[in-house]
Amino acid sequence: MNIRVLRPGTALVLFVFFLFGCSRGRISSVARMDLFNLEIGPLEDQVNLVNLAGGSSSSRTSLAMRDGFFYISDTAGKKIVRYSSYGDLLFVIYNDETNPPPITLRRGVDEEGMATRWSIAYPLKEPGVITVDSRKHIYAADKVDASRRSTDTENNSLLDNVVLHFNDTGRFVNFLGQEGIGGKPFPRITGIYASRDDEIAVVCLLQTGWSIYWFNSEGTLLYLVHLRNDSIPVPQGKQADYTSMDMVAVSPDERKLFFKVDYYQNTAGEDNNSRALPESSVVWIMDVETGGYEESITVPFFEYTATENDKKVTQKLPYAMLGVIEDSRVFLYFPVDGGYSLLVLSAGLKDQRLGFIQVRNEELEYNTFNLSKEGILSGLLATEWDARLVWWRTDRLLGDVSL
Repeated sequence: MNIRVLRPGTALVLFVFFLFGCSRGRISSVARMDLFNLEIGPLEDQVNLVNLAGGSSSSRTSLAMRDGFFYISDTAGKKIVRYSSYGDLLFVIYNDETNPPPITLRRGVDEEGMATRWSIAYPLKEPGVITVDSRKHIYAADKVDASRRSTDTENNSLLDNVVLHFNDTGRFVNFLGQEGIGGKPFPRITGIYASRDDEIAVVCLLQTGWSIYWFNSEGTLLYLVHLRNDSIPVPQGKQADYTSMDMVAVSPDERKLFFKVDYYQNTAGEDNNSRALPESSVVWIMDVETGGYEESITVPFFEYTATENDKKVTQKLPYAMLGVIEDSRVFLYFPVDGGYSLLVLSAGLKDQRLGFIQVRNEELEYNTFNLSKEGILSGLLATEWDARLVWWRTDRLLGDVSL
């Protein structure tokens, strides 16, 4: 599961005073391990990030980590690469019409995959979000040719995405569409998840809400779930003038969906202008097989001290959801000075874990993260000059291990 955060280095960053009580657990600074650096550029061992420092490009570099291997889907570079945790480039899938021939890698690989470092040509167009299953098979979103695009008039959405399936050596297997293998294109894909038994869930964003397509490991469609904006659940006894859903995440070990909804109410300020203020925040859990809501998790707000009219006041803002790991544990985050504040909540439990991960100011040009099913957080952090692969043992927030 991935999250992309684009934070210009010149942006105003909040200086935060944590106001959480002791009952929510101590705030732990999670140790960071810097693994390796990548130069920014078009070559096979570089990453081609574009429009840093707040550019408006739709390009999205995506990161996945599985069993200590890192997979980068490079939209601008039109390639997918796999690295070891030591920074060794193991293979690259690349568009040979837009990329120079690899210099350091063997071209192609035999059926047994005997080469240790190789490259494979495939006509990638705009590879996007990526995931890897237990077989080390790669699933990545990509665009289709203009001739294959169509429009879903009911949901006012362009159908132009497919999911490419490559095996563990990078060989193309097939592509998934809405009906399964070879199906018609999806609307905009925002997430791809490898769940239990190597089932694949594809999360799509529409004008009218979200659609989630759930496939088995053979590419057969098992379930299709629609989450419409006009039918978002509201907590009992609550009212909301405005709702916002920031993401849909998939459980790695159960057929469940998790989505966080923020509820706002219009309030008149001192200037008599109406403004929407956050009223509550809830993570809803849906059983994919039945379509019913199993339970929900109330999410506390992130609180900080700000100055208004020469007075210090406490402000409250919603966390954003980072993802879900095994045993229905939900990770949430909020950007603060010097990094991100983390909050881990557990379904059915009152236990809350707080943490902090360091991201240096010069690394805020572009951030993309991946949360493994065990709870290890990896990140690709870009500066003006390079990109850094790091990870944090955030899985230790889940137990009593001292950080």
